[in-house]
Amino acid sequence: MAITKEMPIGEIVQTYPQTVKVFLSHGLMCIGCAAARFENLAQGATAHGIDVDELVKDLNAAIGNGDQSQN
Repeated sequence: MAITKEMPIGEIVQTYPQTVKVFLSHGLMCIGCAAARFENLAQGATAHGIDVDELVKDLNAAIGNGDQSQN
């Protein structure tokens, strides 16, 4: 299963703990905040001025799914 822009941040971190480093490297520090439970990846990235396509690409690389940035 690939990580997509529509997935909740909290679900990504819970399912793939290895992604924490990727979130931090992109400057998305709110992975443990209350909003991460319901905010999807696109919403969180946009709110923090982060390129969501690059983030999705790097998250999928961290879980071994290669470039899935268009999902």
